[in-house]
Amino acid sequence: MGMGDMVSRRDLLARSGTGFGLLALADLLAGNAAAAAFPDRATNPYAVRPPRHRPRAKRCIFLYMPGGPSHTDLFDPKPRLITDNGKPLPFEKPKLERTRTGNLLASPWKFHRRGRSGIEVSELLPRVGACVDDLCIIRSMLADNINHSGAALQMCTGEQAFSRPALGSWLVYGLGTENQNMPGFVVVSPAEVFQGAQLWASSFLPSAYQGTLVRDLKNPIANIHDPLGDGPRQWGKLDALRAINELHKHGRANESALDARIASFELAFRMQTEASEAFDIARETPTTQALYGVGDPVTDMFGRQCLMARRLVERGVRFVQLFDAPVNNAWDHHGGLRENLPKRCAAVDQPIAALLTDLKARGLLDDTLVLWGGEFGRTPTAEGTNGREHHPFGFTMWLAGGGVQGGITHGATDEFGWHSVEDKVHVHDLHATILHLMGFDHTKLTYRHGGRDYRLTDVYGNVVQRILKS
Repeated sequence: MGMGDMVSRRDLLARSGTGFGLLALADLLAGNAAAAAFPDRATNPYAVRPPRHRPRAKRCIFLYMPGGPSHTDLFDPKPRLITDNGKPLPFEKPKLERTRTGNLLASPWKFHRRGRSGIEVSELLPRVGACVDDLCIIRSMLADNINHSGAALQMCTGEQAFSRPALGSWLVYGLGTENQNMPGFVVVSPAEVFQGAQLWASSFLPSAYQGTLVRDLKNPIANIHDPLGDGPRQWGKLDALRAINELHKHGRANESALDARIASFELAFRMQTEASEAFDIARETPTTQALYGVGDPVTDMFGRQCLMARRLVERGVRFVQLFDAPVNNAWDHHGGLRENLPKRCAAVDQPIAALLTDLKARGLLDDTLVLWGGEFGRTPTAEGTNGREHHPFGFTMWLAGGGVQGGITHGATDEFGWHSVEDKVHVHDLHATILHLMGFDHTKLTYRHGGRDYRLTDVYGNVVQRILKS
């Protein structure tokens, strides 16, 4: 090629560096194509969008127990642990082990058959046990990471090592939200948890789809009110700011962060009319507050969270994730199991049962999916004399409402509660099932980034058809 030859930008990208520059170009072009298909995404990221198929659930509440609740103490009774208590596990443990655990440890608590279904639930959860006919208890969960950070990332985002969009971000990206005056994805976490904001970040999805964090239960949204109380003047300022920002965007290929900032200003303005009322549980009757345990020192914190969640989904918020987090990793019982697990159960039992009961009474449970669990379970063997280690090899989660069958158990661990052995459900399968219930084929809800299509379930996942209502 001579010095005088002219080369187009596209040709330069194709010929230089073995053509790797075209990957970035393809990504930009794909982004432009997506913007053309959904021209309002940047200016109206929360606009309601149709699902791919008829959804069974319109909204989702994820009751997250950070640290890993013990399945063999709560929802997966193991008589063999009682008969062999104190004996060695009679098979080789997996090589993936953090801390060497000792002999088998039977649950210190009794299980009772509850409801018409007769499913056994621990005495530590009597009120949740009373709702067992609404629960689909999956006893065969599997995860890939034995540490909190990776396992929590996988449970919340589908990926255990790298930053990926959270489940709530995917849902709001795909469906928008029913109430344009409220955020579509709300996270309530009174204390810090492992990985923190990565668990509700939007990652490479447009920034508008990240979760809105609520830390202070008594003042959920700071600075929500205009101190001047002049709505028309404030809206005029926002119009002027939008015009300036649009000029700034002109000629820039990718300004999703700026789009999100513009959208957040306007959402904040709209929230002034509705958010204060939505988050204000004091507007509930004393009877309803007492139902959730608000005012009781034991149940007040999670009771407020659950009541807040019901008010939010009732007002059109798409996804609410509650972390039971009076402190970081409150369910991480390496020691003090006999003292601390009953405390955590007492704190959440009444609020969770109240949430299920209240949703059902209001006709919301049929199309609201409620999910309970942590990032993994705990070992059936003892850590020290009064604790259990992390356990991703077989654990329990449950779902209720939103198109799943109630009063059933699905899958099983072995007779010691160690390995998932029957109808295994991986975290990817759980995510695929949630997306299916919300109206999506999990293989089709994708976003092109860095030259390839990404999805919540990566290249894995199967819908757990057997737990769905016919």
